[in-house]
Amino acid sequence: MAVLKYEEIAESLRTRIAAGEYAPGEVIPSGRDLAEQWGVSRATAIKAVDVLRNDGVVVAKQGTGFVVTETPVARPAGARRAGSARILGGMPFLRIGAPDWSEPSGRVAAALGLAPGILALRRIRVLQLPDGSANSSVEAWFPPEIGEAAPRLSDTTPIAEGTTRYVRRQTGRFPVEGVDITTVRLATEVEAERLGVDAGSAVAVLLHTAHDQEGRPLVCEEGVTPASLFEQVDTYAM
Repeated sequence: MAVLKYEEIAESLRTRIAAGEYAPGEVIPSGRDLAEQWGVSRATAIKAVDVLRNDGVVVAKQGTGFVVTETPVARPAGARRAGSARILGGMPFLRIGAPDWSEPSGRVAAALGLAPGILALRRIRVLQLPDGSANSSVEAWFPPEIGEAAPRLSDTTPIAEGTTRYVRRQTGRFPVEGVDITTVRLATEVEAERLGVDAGSAVAVLLHTAHDQEGRPLVCEEGVTPASLFEQVDTYAM
């Protein structure tokens, strides 16, 4: 499928941001400048910037333009319905440790279709509330074929374009179906430490699995949120 011009512009900006040409807090070219550089309409250039804004790569700064985000933003696990942008419902987050290859829990292994003993690539982040306290801990698990085909997932540096776009560019695979399962249990000692709560506190656990266009699992995220902070709202026709 042909890449549209605004997508090409957005991808070029992502690459330049990832390479450090535009550091956090720096201004990216204006819509007018991009239109002149690429020989396109200003509307097309603005659409390209909107893609980055919706993905949380840049934010609008009054009187300045669009600047590269100082703090990475991500959504909690799940709630990734078609048409929703990463910035919607997003929160600042801290990366915990370095990505590693580990054996996932039975629930995660089953969601990824992995046999016992098979390692998966794990990335851990803690989403933060405005006061800096923890809102939720999320472990993202990638099956071996994804982790090996997308080596930047093993880096500690942020992926400016977002993991979904990066994995699609590397593998040609992209999410078309998500399955979210919510359960409740007691926090483990490790989870309690990440969340700043007492060990054994009640937590809500959202297991989110994204499946690609052929029904194969792309990633499984296990999001753990203290019971006092967890809220789920569903709106539907009656």
